[in-house]
Amino acid sequence: MKRKIIAAGLLAALAVAGNAEAKSLEDILKEKGVITEADYKEVTKVKPVSYKIGDGFTFMSSDEKFKLSLGARLQARYSFFDKDNANGSAQDVSEWRVRRAKLWLKGHAYTKDLTYKLQVNFADSNKILEDAVLNYKFIKEAQIQVGQEKVPFARQELTSSGAQQFVDRSSATDAFKPGRDIGAMAHGSVFDGILGYNLGWYGGVGQSKLRATNNNAMAARIVVNPLGEMKYSEADLDHSEKPLVSFGANYFRDSLIATRNGTSTTLEDNNLGFAGSSGWLGKSKNTFATTEKLSIDTYGIDAAFKWMGFSAQGEYFIGQAEGDTTKQLLRAQGFYAQMGYFIIPKHLELAARYSYVDQNRDVSNDLNTQVQGAVSYYFNKHNLKLQADVTNIHQQVALPKKNTDEMQYRLQAQIIF
Repeated sequence: MKRKIIAAGLLAALAVAGNAEAKSLEDILKEKGVITEADYKEVTKVKPVSYKIGDGFTFMSSDEKFKLSLGARLQARYSFFDKDNANGSAQDVSEWRVRRAKLWLKGHAYTKDLTYKLQVNFADSNKILEDAVLNYKFIKEAQIQVGQEKVPFARQELTSSGAQQFVDRSSATDAFKPGRDIGAMAHGSVFDGILGYNLGWYGGVGQSKLRATNNNAMAARIVVNPLGEMKYSEADLDHSEKPLVSFGANYFRDSLIATRNGTSTTLEDNNLGFAGSSGWLGKSKNTFATTEKLSIDTYGIDAAFKWMGFSAQGEYFIGQAEGDTTKQLLRAQGFYAQMGYFIIPKHLELAARYSYVDQNRDVSNDLNTQVQGAVSYYFNKHNLKLQADVTNIHQQVALPKKNTDEMQYRLQAQIIF
């Protein structure tokens, strides 16, 4: 009897601490007769309030029909930009900032099949509302989601900013991603995560924006994980004992109104990444000299690999915008490739990345390339980490002898709780 009481007490302590192995250990001890059925029910009963690192505080109703998890993420960053240009007029920049300060609420209501998520980012007052979605699961293979969240395009974009291998995403991803939008999506996974799909219909003007025309956007993505499901998280933090590999392909189509005013062109009011100041379309929008509707098609393929502390991934993007009246074309392409390895398993990682963006394939001397190196120390996986990276940013411009080479140094601390 004494042995049973000690075992039950140990299991209760493990459950409170959030040990991931507690449930399986309880089952084993029950099967072996070390604890009684009453002991098992006592240890595994639903707790109204609990906490798990990375998931935050969770509140659960006694009938388990209602669940609410409350968590947060903070990224504090220092950056130094060693500017360079042809005439020497550039000013170096030393910058302190709170890159992200996010609060999220997620859980289920009435049934475990009806889930929700609400996420805000206090570090961006112009886009404070990020995610606001409802999801209903008919079966794992068939689910419907409505609201605002990331458009299913680009592996690195779909990987949370809190689960990155570098201080932030690659320039290629930022140039081609749509970002967040409001709409509806059908999605699911089959064969235990070996195959996943997403098919969505969106407003087409981006995060927290309403469409002023009758145009909309659509996106589709398919992922194949032949050796088992691979989550959207960079770095092999689990030190995978067996190889994991994933392949993906995605497509995005949209229409935007381009309006010419003198020497500049403005796009229909939008918050789309590829049409912004860092996007392939946003940087080359003056290519279009008249007021017309642009038909936009963007494609991407990607691959990722993890094994024994080593990880690698890459993506290739193609973008095209065509004027419906003039049939004028703007074509862009870009890619990135990165890899990392833990020299101290699960804690200290070194990584390297190359990123390439050609914002207009029909114009020479407009390339942007970036070469990066990074070192990261993970105190508790992505939940508590310190990262630093250094980047050489090479920018070509149309005029000769105007190329620039700038250096960027960044240091970032992250906590998720």
